Amino acid sequence: MKHILVIGAGRSASSLIQYLLHHAGDRKWKITVGDVSLALAEEKIKGHPSSRAIALDIRDVSQREKEIGNSDLVISMLPASMHLEVAEDCVRLRKHLVTASYVSKEIGALNEQAKKAGVVLLNESGLDPGIDHMSAMQVIDRIHEQGGEFISFRSYCGGLVAPENNDNPWGYKFSWNPRNVILAGQGTAQYISEGTYRYIPYNRLFLQTEELRVEGYGMFEAYANRDSLSYRKPYRLENIPTMLRGTLRMPGYCNAWNIFVKLGLTDDFYHIQDSEKLTYRELLEAFLPAGPGTLRDRLIRFMGTDLGEGSISRFDWLEIVNDQIIGLTNASPAMILQQLLEEKWKLQKEDKDMIVMQHQFEYRESKTPNSPVHLITSSLVVKGEDQTYTAMAKTVGLPVAIAAGLILDGKIRTPGVCIPTTKEIYEPVMKELESLGIHFTETHS
Repeated sequence: MKHILVIGAGRSASSLIQYLLHHAGDRKWKITVGDVSLALAEEKIKGHPSSRAIALDIRDVSQREKEIGNSDLVISMLPASMHLEVAEDCVRLRKHLVTASYVSKEIGALNEQAKKAGVVLLNESGLDPGIDHMSAMQVIDRIHEQGGEFISFRSYCGGLVAPENNDNPWGYKFSWNPRNVILAGQGTAQYISEGTYRYIPYNRLFLQTEELRVEGYGMFEAYANRDSLSYRKPYRLENIPTMLRGTLRMPGYCNAWNIFVKLGLTDDFYHIQDSEKLTYRELLEAFLPAGPGTLRDRLIRFMGTDLGEGSISRFDWLEIVNDQIIGLTNASPAMILQQLLEEKWKLQKEDKDMIVMQHQFEYRESKTPNSPVHLITSSLVVKGEDQTYTAMAKTVGLPVAIAAGLILDGKIRTPGVCIPTTKEIYEPVMKELESLGIHFTETHS
């Protein structure tokens, strides 16, 4: 009997836990789901005989160590900032760990200790990062084995609302952590284009977008992710002239979102005095320069040439200029904006979300400069079932669960801190994902 500890039973854990429970009997797994909310953990296991739900606070060191010590493998679905203590315990107690989060410097520093302990610390194994790595490496390794040379790689992903439920002018509803959406893109985006490094600071990020077509689903717009450069080495594309990773939204979203960026309403670095007493109208007044005209007139004047067609109507739709009391104590601008948008962008009971991912690979048949150039476009579209088993929950949770099973079965064995860019990991995970309906469509030109 193998024991799996799942820490965190939030939105993205639904399909993961369902998969583990479905296979628990035939693969002889015992599943413990721990969350600060016992009710949420109990809801996710649904009384399954091979599982138990516990109230787990990872700040309780003795409880955390006990539960990790009683497991063979830990799946952490906690926020990225909370993985370190869990990872350190896993290395010390010689337990494998799987997460969907980016590898932090602190997690990366555990590599040698994990190797010595024979422990796999697999990160970036969800959707983005995760499926993006695995699906890209399938093509990259295949073309390299054929003797080809890549000259451009572009990769895009977005968590959106399904077209049939796209009933607001933003074309967006929350299907994952709203805080991450509010803070998206902060910092400076870095990528390489035709051999030249490019940098886009946050204040210009949502103004420098490009269009992308996905067959059968129309046009999307994309903005650059914060860091595209660090993946050249793990993707074995160290000398590629063009490499860009980006996020997808519906047309018009980015320019309208730039209103909040330019106003400063996505700032999470300070708290507003007496925020609980303010109305949304007073908040907007506090962020706009003084001058004649209504708040709306002053906003248009403030945005100037940065205001695109349709952006002000999207802003109007949110009804932010109102006399409702904010009610959040000691809140940052980002926290206040999140509260407003969680109400406006809420998935309704019958709504379905949608994941869209696309890779564009441009390569030469050989390293000869004049050899023919080809383009492979690889696209994935996944729709959710309902508010629990969303497309986001499927595409984040299933690859994590599959990888965990492969580690327990001894099919992923290389110890240390890793991401799923090797065949040992991506081949079996992608094969099973395809059997579960998560598959890419390739076109060649």
